Amino acid sequence: MKLLSIAIPCYNSEAYMENCIKSLLPGGDEVEILVIDDGSKDRTAEIADEYQEKYPGIVRAIHQPNLGHGGAVNTGIHNAQGLYFKVVDSDDWVNEESYKEILKTLEELVKGSKTVDLLISNFVYEKQGATRKKVMQYRHCLPVNQIFTWNEVGHMPKGKYLLMHSMIYRTQLLLECNLTLPEHTFYVDNIFAFDPLPYVQNMYYLDTNFYRYFIGRDDQSVNETVMIRRIDQQLRVNKLMVNSYTSCGSMNKRTRAYMISYLDIITTISSSLLIRSGTKEALDKKKELLEYIRSTNRALYGKLRHSLMGNFMNLPGRGGRKVSVAAYKLCQKFYGFN
Repeated sequence: MKLLSIAIPCYNSEAYMENCIKSLLPGGDEVEILVIDDGSKDRTAEIADEYQEKYPGIVRAIHQPNLGHGGAVNTGIHNAQGLYFKVVDSDDWVNEESYKEILKTLEELVKGSKTVDLLISNFVYEKQGATRKKVMQYRHCLPVNQIFTWNEVGHMPKGKYLLMHSMIYRTQLLLECNLTLPEHTFYVDNIFAFDPLPYVQNMYYLDTNFYRYFIGRDDQSVNETVMIRRIDQQLRVNKLMVNSYTSCGSMNKRTRAYMISYLDIITTISSSLLIRSGTKEALDKKKELLEYIRSTNRALYGKLRHSLMGNFMNLPGRGGRKVSVAAYKLCQKFYGFN
């Protein structure tokens, strides 16, 4: 069995997917690279097949009709043969030195007496044109280089969350919790980073800058203009996360607090984008979102509505607009498009 499965969702990715694949090849035989051609119309499928032929046993090309990013991740999970599972988007890449640290750590964890459900590492915002790289690290929130539980997780300030880029799950855990991302929907990486958390018991944080998250393409899903245009998909993800939280039942107190905090920022992102849009239709959608949360889970609604961010997004008048701008800046920080 492989140590690590890495899924690369690819849709019309011919311009940059090879850089991603090449960064993952140093993992050698311990890793399987699942290049998932999601119904591409360019040379993506051909490139995937070329790498499979050149690196048999390491690269697997999987072709499917277009299902969107979530559908490609689902395919990756159900085809994975590795003990652990990672998603690397086709326009991103990994640092080779950190990659070796990751694999060495996973190997040691597998041989240990405790089952680790989630390995966490840092990621770097590789923003186009930026000379200074922003690193998302967790050394002040999480115990470093040791196995820990939710009870040992420290305070995570707003804007510092576990995102898909920082997470490597145990594959069997994803299957056991039946993680299924919605198809033809953007921003499902938030669901990937959220839904499995009640099932996560033991974690390990490796303080290394592993994942390189590229930001800068005009058509990128976290581009501000694109996010406003696709607001209905952001709202869908927001509601699905509310549903997931509501249905998960009892859980560790700190897990619950973290998930509420995560929902707070996601709901703030949705609200701030709708306010930023400024149309009557958008403001009606904001009211509808809050009503959906209230009718689905009144206790959760109360916590979100009266949180600091919730107050930011609902204050009337000029003061409300000012704090809404402040909240929007936090949203920029979360997605990295500021």
